[in-house]
Amino acid sequence: MSSWHNGGVSVFQSLRAVFHPSDAPAIRMPARLPERPVIVASGGVAAQPPIYLRPLTLDDEDEWNAVRWDNRDWLAPWDSGDPTHGAPLTFNTWIQRQRRSEEQGAGALFGIIHNGRIVGQISLGAISYGSMRTGVVGYWVSRQVAGHGFAPLALALLADWALADPDGPRLHRLEIAILPENYRSRRVVEKIGAHHEGLRPKYMYINGRWRDHETYSLLAEDAGEGFAARLMAARRSA
Repeated sequence: MSSWHNGGVSVFQSLRAVFHPSDAPAIRMPARLPERPVIVASGGVAAQPPIYLRPLTLDDEDEWNAVRWDNRDWLAPWDSGDPTHGAPLTFNTWIQRQRRSEEQGAGALFGIIHNGRIVGQISLGAISYGSMRTGVVGYWVSRQVAGHGFAPLALALLADWALADPDGPRLHRLEIAILPENYRSRRVVEKIGAHHEGLRPKYMYINGRWRDHETYSLLAEDAGEGFAARLMAARRSA
């Protein structure tokens, strides 16, 4: 029986090249993003965004819990869950797992900070290296700051780091999956110019059932002068 080959490499070798753990370097987490003011494309002016991203730590437990509790009803329709109904994580365990995820090159988590306070969260997970170099992005913002453009700016800052920063994970593709009725989140990806890739049936477990999601992507080739620079320039000219 002949084996299936692709370009002279067996399919099993190809899959090994995609997911082999030796291709997963530890993620070097920045103290904050952006690390310096953004050079806005229109005129080359350096500008400080109204938000920044930073890694969450054990010291953030009380503040993070307060923000999530205040927004529990606001976020409930979009919260993913565990279909196996495993035991819930404590904040301490969650942060410890995140540190291991960073060490293994598997994911990164940032708080969205405005005026020194946590107003949301953005994460990069399910990272694959090798011939794919892709990751999945999730985010939320507090209802108190919704409509201020913080979510698209957070996504832009994360994309600049994950796709184009030499000190970032240097991925090629970011994926964002959105429930079809989540119009606010759809506006986030539209503002940053994400590619609509179509509907994925039963993609994620939400509120007790598997739900279809619209998927969008950002590519390294899209970065240009920077996602955040373009977004901030567009806001200035609006």
